[in-house]
This record gives sequence, C-alpha cells and structure tokens, in this order.
Amino acid sequence: MLTVLEPEGLYPDTSEEQRILGPGVRLLQGGGEESIAHIPDEVCAQVDGLFVFRNWLDAADIARFPRLKVVVRMGVGYDRLDRATLAARGVKVCNVPDYGTTEVADHAITLALALRRGITLHHDLQRADPPAPWAYVRHPILQRFGEQRFGILGLGRIGTAAALRAKALGFKVGFHDPYLPNGVDRALGITRYRTKEELLANTDILSLHAPLTRTTRGFVGEKELRTLPAGAVVVNTARGPMLDIEALYTCMKDGHIVGAGLDVIPDEPPVDPIPRLLAAYRARESWLDGRLIVTPHSAFYTPHAYDDIRIKSAETMRDVLVDRLASNVITPEMD
Repeated sequence: MLTVLEPEGLYPDTSEEQRILGPGVRLLQGGGEESIAHIPDEVCAQVDGLFVFRNWLDAADIARFPRLKVVVRMGVGYDRLDRATLAARGVKVCNVPDYGTTEVADHAITLALALRRGITLHHDLQRADPPAPWAYVRHPILQRFGEQRFGILGLGRIGTAAALRAKALGFKVGFHDPYLPNGVDRALGITRYRTKEELLANTDILSLHAPLTRTTRGFVGEKELRTLPAGAVVVNTARGPMLDIEALYTCMKDGHIVGAGLDVIPDEPPVDPIPRLLAAYRARESWLDGRLIVTPHSAFYTPHAYDDIRIKSAETMRDVLVDRLASNVITPEMD
C-alpha cells in the first residue's frame, strides 16, 4: 500500500482525493501544519507521495522522507521546493499548471484597468478627510486603453489568457518569451519582441507572467523599470522576487512609474522591516493616492479554482505515483 500525505489540512475531509487515488493508496491528512518540520518522524517514514501548498520543502525536510517518490506542488509555481535535492534523490516533482488560469489573468487585467481608469485614484480621494471635490481629476495614470501598449513578460497559459483579454479591450498587445516557437504571435494577432529590453521600451502597462527560476529572479530591476516609458504601470501576479520592490518604490516616488498593482511581494507574508513601498501604502501616504493596489497573493482564488486545486492535484498524484505516468512532471530544464 502506498501512503500519501497532505499535511496542511486544506479541505474538511479527504473523500474526493481518496476516490481519485483509489483503494491502493492510504491518504493521511495533517492538521494544518505550517511547516514540514512539524510533521512527526514516524509519519515522514511512511510517506511515498507528498502534497505541498504553502509549505516550503528544503533539503533538511526532504531527508526526513526516506520513501518519498513524488511531490505534487498544489499550484503552478514550484519555487518553494528544493528541486536540486529532490532531483538528486530521484523524486519526481509535479505542479498543477491548469488551475486558476482565468482567475489570475482576470486579476492582472483588473488591476491594470482599475489603475488606468482612475478607479482607485478617485476612490482614495473621495474617502480622504476632507474628501476631494466632486469632480474628475487630471492625472497621468488616466489613459485611453486603445492608446496604451500592454506588454507581457512570459506568454504561458496565464500570459496568453491575459493577452487575449487585453486585446479584446483594445490594448495594443506585445510580449517577450524566448521559449515559445515561432508563429505564436501570428496565431494570437499580437506583437512579439525579441528581447526583454525591446518589449519594455514599447510598453505602457507591463504585466509579469513568468515562473520564478534562476533566470527570472530579479528579472525586473531599476534598469528595466526605467526602460519603460515615463508614466508606465506595472502589474505583478506572478512571483514577488521577479520584481525589485525597492527599485519600484524609487521609480514610483520620482514619478517615472505612475502606478502598480501587486498581488505578490518578495517575502510572503511580509516581515519586518517591510518594504518601503508597502509601508507607505499602509500609512496611506498621499503621494500613492490611486497609484498602488496590493492584494495578498489572492489572484488565483475563487471557490471554483480552490476545488480545481484539490481535484487536479489528486489526479496528478494518481497518474505519477500509482499509474507511473509523466503527468505535469517538472524536468530540470524547466528550472
């Protein structure tokens, strides 16, 4: 009998997972452990398959699972896992690439629209004390969609969904993704840029949609932000470490970047000392009125997407651990 562990207790029961995994698998559910280190050694010793949602899995954690064969990251990104150690152990690592695609794309577009239409600007000014006059405000963040160039870094499933939405709204859409074959741009009717720098120079709204890897960590720093035209907006619904948040603070403070929508930040949840941009946002400093939206890594969430995580994670575990298939297996080349 194979044993699978879901340590974080995400769902009220395991009936759906057990149905998918089948009678040859014993499924253990934890009580919401905040760290793999809290799992008793006697439990770790039995585990063949491990589900990971918010937990981190490092080399010391992995060493406590002598029977481990498969890890399923219950999400798209897999930067929480020590991939090198798992690969050296011969443990297969999988993700769930096809949940929350529409939710994250919708979230990214919504952040851009709320900023560019001045919704957050007028919202912030109308709840000020005293409130602003009952009138529109002239501000560089307000722009006509059809005059804006929407640039996407990373045109995978979510990036493609965001591109289609932006195109439907009248934006001029471009992207940079060196891993895609020729012809994707023609199929979607959008512009492909050969380099990141070319995309940035031709982008008024930048939306990040790449996975966090060695290549993309620190992908957008001050140099890249200043390559964007003055008055640009930046949206990040991918991973916090891709964007230098201190550089973003500097570029927003001096006005080069006019607005930002962040669903992710480098350290989550934030710890002291928190980034200057987040501190200014929480203090409601007036220079940020209408210019910054922060959401708590919630872009993926709807009740439907949360159910998808449960079902698709169990299906992936069954395919790889029980049926010995290669469903959603992450190869070293993808790092």
